[in-house]
Amino acid sequence: MMEFIVTLIVTAISMIVTSKIVPGIVISTTSAAFIGAFVFGIVNAIVKPILILFTLPATILTLGLFLFVINAICFYLVAYFTPNFSVNNFIDALLGSILVSIVSSFLSNILGKS
Repeated sequence: MMEFIVTLIVTAISMIVTSKIVPGIVISTTSAAFIGAFVFGIVNAIVKPILILFTLPATILTLGLFLFVINAICFYLVAYFTPNFSVNNFIDALLGSILVSIVSSFLSNILGKS
């Protein structure tokens, strides 16, 4: 349970940092960041594997680069389902998904969480 809470906090902080860097991503409140982090976990657990399965030929054809598009779609879905969280366009969702991954990895390494 504690690991889940730490992951939720790390993801929420990552989303806040990303919203400060990418101008097309707006997170109005801290609670929106935490709700977004929770929704992000659900989307990554349920929707992302289904998308990967359906787009496997495109992923193989692009040597895995299509996974960036899938991550952007998942990030866009999080913004759609989370109040006070908006993403202007697909490029912002792509940059946001990449930055959230980088910042989350960095914070997880600082906290010693693998």
